[in-house]
Amino acid sequence: MSLTAIFLQTLETTLPVFAMVFIGLGLKRLGWIDTPFINTASSLVFRATLPTLVFLSIIRADLDTALNLRLLAFYLLATLASFGAAWLWAIWRVPKVDRGVYVQGAFRGNCGIVGLALAANLYGDFGLSAGGILLGLVIISYNALSVAILVAYQPGQSTSWRTIGRDILRNPLIVAVWLAIPVAWLDLRLPGWIMTSGEYFASLTLPLALLCIGATVSLESIRGDSRAAVSSSLMKMVILPAAATAIAWLGGFRGPELGLMFLFFASPTAAASFVMVKALGGNDRLAANIIALTTLMASVTVTLGVFILRSAGLI
Repeated sequence: MSLTAIFLQTLETTLPVFAMVFIGLGLKRLGWIDTPFINTASSLVFRATLPTLVFLSIIRADLDTALNLRLLAFYLLATLASFGAAWLWAIWRVPKVDRGVYVQGAFRGNCGIVGLALAANLYGDFGLSAGGILLGLVIISYNALSVAILVAYQPGQSTSWRTIGRDILRNPLIVAVWLAIPVAWLDLRLPGWIMTSGEYFASLTLPLALLCIGATVSLESIRGDSRAAVSSSLMKMVILPAAATAIAWLGGFRGPELGLMFLFFASPTAAASFVMVKALGGNDRLAANIIALTTLMASVTVTLGVFILRSAGLI
């Protein structure tokens, strides 16, 4: 296959996802969708439609393929290494007051929406099922590490690890994964009408979620000069994904496994990071800048990354 054909095939994978993000940005600027709609739609996605999508994708999956302990272990180690690398760089180059926000922005990706949407476009049911299982690990590790780094640099704030642990265990995505795995393992069959209704409901997830991501991007917030935001964004979208994917390749990962990990590593910073920074009294403007920059950068960096990996025959 020629490079031109590979590039066009790559665009078919990534453009539909990022087109929805930019449509959301445009609709918000036109005033066709507003903040109450975004809040309601985001809540619906998080609490109901996304857990349904994850549940259905897992129960349809071949767990021998989707439940990959080697992949899960590597991703956890890569997440810890990325967190450590971002922290060491922040200690050297970032003012102390902004280090927690910088580090969270540099390692915490929006895997639940952007990563999963890209995985579904690239690998279909495998992308959804394996990605859904990987999300369980992502939610736990990202939340725990984010709270740890933010609290470390906001000494006036306190938080209860018991409350955090309870919130993680109650997370609808975690619940969906834990409910789906035994159903898939025992090969239980749900009635056809339940599966069809569930698929209708789950199909709302990605369009709604991507529109909301686009609508929350503020171009005004990134017009100011922010070296820390640019540095964190470059680390999130270029340096860490490239390093982690290269190490995964050296570790023997190939094909859909390597592709799935790249898409999760290369996802833009999660919008939830802003909420956590706000709650703990950090620099929320810096957090907003990082989210906006990484979301805009993703359409280029993810497309180029997939193109390079496909051209090399690695995914």
